[in-house]
Amino acid sequence: MLRHSPLCLLLLPLLVNAAPPKDEFAYSLGVQLGERLQQEVPGIALDDLLEGLRQGYRGEKPSLSHERMAAVLAAHDQPAQEASSKPDSGELAKAAERRFLANEKARYGVHELTGGVLVSELRAGHGASNPQLREARVNYIGTLADGNQFDASNSPQWFRIDAIIPGWRTALRAMPVGARWRVVVPSAQAYGSDGAEDLIPPHAPLVFEIELLESR
Repeated sequence: MLRHSPLCLLLLPLLVNAAPPKDEFAYSLGVQLGERLQQEVPGIALDDLLEGLRQGYRGEKPSLSHERMAAVLAAHDQPAQEASSKPDSGELAKAAERRFLANEKARYGVHELTGGVLVSELRAGHGASNPQLREARVNYIGTLADGNQFDASNSPQWFRIDAIIPGWRTALRAMPVGARWRVVVPSAQAYGSDGAEDLIPPHAPLVFEIELLESR
């Protein structure tokens, strides 16, 4: 902040006329400091700033006590310090996802597929899976990690494999027809750091129950 800058001690009184500066070094320092102040504290009272600079540079008794100046500067700095000390919401969400996925991976009967997709069998299917699956007819329920439901099929739905999230593609191509699986999709295989409107926040892992009825 300003009180830590050596530029404040070197700035000389500014001239109000258009004549060339007598001391180009002092003038250059003044312009540099002015540009910084315009960015850091826009709207500052320049007359009071210059008076404070004059008094401080000349060693004169300041118009405010040192205690009062310390309190004013601390109050000005406090919002920025509080903002910088707050944890980044994105980092908090990523840490929560890591904990959730670690707990899910430790559950009995869970298997990990490509991309970290976690699956567990709720009902066995029949036949073999279809790695070349192009379309699937399914029933499903989708929830967030906290259990809040964000989507569900009211009736069986057909989906093109190239039109769904990567985590679903991975799971459906590993499922035999007739199977019902619990599928946990990491955010990197779903909606990532962007989320999906107001339904799915950034860095949100998703939990699905998916029943594969037909494939082709």
